[in-house]
Amino acid sequence: MPPGRTALAPLLGLSAFWLAACLPSLPAAPPPSSGQAFVLVTLDPRASVTPTPFQPAPLTDTPTASPTETPAPPVTPTPTALPTPTSTPLPTPPPSATLASPATRTQYTFYVDLDYARRTAAVSEAILYFNTTGQSLSDLVLAVEPNRWSDCFFLNVLTQDGAPLTQYRLEAQRLTLFLAQPLPAGASTTIALGYNLSLPPKSYEGTFGYLGYQINLTHWYPFIVPYSNGWVLHEPWAFGEHLVFEAADFEVNVRVSDPNVIVAASAPPEPNGEWTRYRLRGGRTFALSASTQYKIAESTVDSILIRSYYFPVQESAGQAVVRMATQSLGLYGVRFAAYPYPSLSVVETELPDGQEYDGLVFLAEKFYSEYNGTAKSNLFTIGTHEIAHQWWFGLVGNDQALEPWLDEALSVYSERLFYEYYYPRYSDWWWNFRVNYFEPSGYVDTSVYNGGTFRLYTNAVYLNGANFLDELRARVGDEAFFAFLQDYAARFAHQRASTHDFFAVLHQHTDKDVSNIIQRYFQGQY
Repeated sequence: MPPGRTALAPLLGLSAFWLAACLPSLPAAPPPSSGQAFVLVTLDPRASVTPTPFQPAPLTDTPTASPTETPAPPVTPTPTALPTPTSTPLPTPPPSATLASPATRTQYTFYVDLDYARRTAAVSEAILYFNTTGQSLSDLVLAVEPNRWSDCFFLNVLTQDGAPLTQYRLEAQRLTLFLAQPLPAGASTTIALGYNLSLPPKSYEGTFGYLGYQINLTHWYPFIVPYSNGWVLHEPWAFGEHLVFEAADFEVNVRVSDPNVIVAASAPPEPNGEWTRYRLRGGRTFALSASTQYKIAESTVDSILIRSYYFPVQESAGQAVVRMATQSLGLYGVRFAAYPYPSLSVVETELPDGQEYDGLVFLAEKFYSEYNGTAKSNLFTIGTHEIAHQWWFGLVGNDQALEPWLDEALSVYSERLFYEYYYPRYSDWWWNFRVNYFEPSGYVDTSVYNGGTFRLYTNAVYLNGANFLDELRARVGDEAFFAFLQDYAARFAHQRASTHDFFAVLHQHTDKDVSNIIQRYFQGQY
C-alpha cells in the first residue's frame, strides 16, 4: 500500500448484517422513526437535465448523395443475453481491487438487483475513498439524488471500515456522514451502503425513473462530492445542471429479474457468474437503461463499441444514430483526445432534447420520429452535441452550475466542427438553424443561477458561447486553436478545469491579442 495511507478495514464479519438488509425482495419500507438519524425529505424534483436548445419544427429535406459525406458503416442488430436471475442474496462488495486505477481515485463497487416488473432495485454499494484534500476530514458529504423523490430511497445499511456508522444526516439530496475519527490527509476509508430504490414515474423533462416500456437509472446512487474549500454540492435549479463530479472508477454488477430485459450501460457487459459486470475507469457518472423492447445496432471505432438502443418503430433513425456516433468519435478522437471509455451507448427515451452521461447518452424520441433521412436533423445536431460531452464533461470536468459554458459551449461548437468536416454543404444551415435563429446574446460565463430565463441562459452559455469560440478560432488560427484544445484536454483529463484554467492554457498557444474578444463575451476578468 502507498505510504501515508491507513490500511482498509476488512468487511469480514459484516455479511450477516449486510445481507439481511439487502435481500432482493423489496417490501415497502416504512418511514423511519423520529429517533433515527435518517431523514427522508419529500420534494417536487425540478428538471435537472441539460436543456439543449434546438428548433422544434420538423425539418424536411430530400436525402441526396454528396461526395463529401462518408459512407455509413455496416450496422447489425445484435441481441443482448442476460443471465437468468436467482433468489440468492446480494454479495457484500469488497474494496474494488479489480480496477487498475490511479492510486487516489475514488472507487465504487455495486451489486444491483433490478426487479424490472416491480420497478425496484436492491443495491449494495462500497466506496473506497482517498482523502486528497490536504487536510483532515471530520465528515464526508454525498449527493443522494434519488432522495429528491418521495418514497424512492430507503437506506438500510451504513458502515465505515466495517463498523456501523450511526451519526449521519440525510436532508433532501445531501447525506452528511460524521466520522467516528477524523480521516487524515492522504488516508483512505471504505464506506458501505445498502439501500432500496422504488423508482418514480419518469417526468418528461428528466431521465430518472420508469416509463411503461423502459427504466432509466441516472444519478441513482450516493456519491462523494468534490471538496474545494468545503464540500461542493449546489442546490438544484429550474434548468441546467447543478452536480459536480470527480473522476472515479466503477464496477457495477447487475442482476435483472426478467431475462428478456435488455440493458444499456455506460460500459460494455462482461459475465460475472449470475451477474453481468460493467467496468468504467475515470468516469464521472454511471448510467443504466433497461427495456424489453430495445433493438440494437452497433459499430466500432478502433476497439470502441458503439451501440444504438432504439425502439422497433424507429428502425431508420436507430441505424442512422450509429453512423452519426461513429463519425463523432472518429472526428473528436483526432481533434480533442482519444475517446476516454471502452464503449458508447446511445439510447432513445422520452425527453425534450438530450442528456449526457459517461459512456451513455439519451436522445429524445421525437428526434427519432422526426428524422428525415439526412444530417439536417435534430437527431444529428443534438446527437453529436451529447457525444461531444464525453470529452467536455466526461474527460474534462467542470462546475456545471457555476461555469456551465466550459462543457456546453464547447459541445455546441463541436457540432459546428462535425458539420464542417463531414457535411460542409450544411455548414451555413447549421449556423442559421442552431445559433443565428435565436439571436443569442449575453455573457458566456453566466451561471445557472443568474441566467434569468431558460431562453436567456441558453442563448448566453450555449449559443453565444459558440460565437465566442468561432471568433477565438478565427483570431488565433486553426493550428493554434486545435493545438490548444488538445493540450487543454490532455492537461485536465480526469480532472476539473475552471475558466481561468481554460484561458491560462490558451495563452500558452498564441501570442495573438484576444483581450477584446474576452471582454465582449465574458463578465469576469480572465
